[in-house]
Amino acid sequence: MSTRGEGEQPSPGKSRTTLERRSPRELVVTRTVDAPPRLVFEAWTKAELFKRWWVPKSFGLTLLSCEIDARVGGKYRLVFSHQGSTMEFFGVYREVTPHSRLVWTNEEGDGGVTVTTVSFDEKDGKTLLVVSDLYPSEAALDTGSTGALPETLDQLEELLVSLRASTATQ
Repeated sequence: MSTRGEGEQPSPGKSRTTLERRSPRELVVTRTVDAPPRLVFEAWTKAELFKRWWVPKSFGLTLLSCEIDARVGGKYRLVFSHQGSTMEFFGVYREVTPHSRLVWTNEEGDGGVTVTTVSFDEKDGKTLLVVSDLYPSEAALDTGSTGALPETLDQLEELLVSLRASTATQ
């Protein structure tokens, strides 16, 4: 996994996603997307939108089930198929502040609970996304899957382009 230091810009032709290891247990991913926070927040909290962008195409996974109850105390569950077996990701929403912040747990690991925080900050009609994963240990961070986020966020941007086009024509 590659990481960049705070404030570093990606080189031309590379992803506009920045990954930064802020501590032995925390990885922060930053990206500005060309859509307002309201639309980006919906893409993270509505199952019918989330399932259209979340799974990195290069991973060869199939999303079999996507349940999202984005409210404090609400749960999510994602079930994937890969090479003849299934795997699940699940947790509970701890904080849901419409259009600005989400906090949830990732409880499927044997080594403890990871907490993900996503902020959606409006900057000149765009959204600055900051995704922070706080792992229960350094070892858990080293085996985590946050490194897939650059590709996943590319897919989010593709979805947002189509959503913005469809809302512009309504």
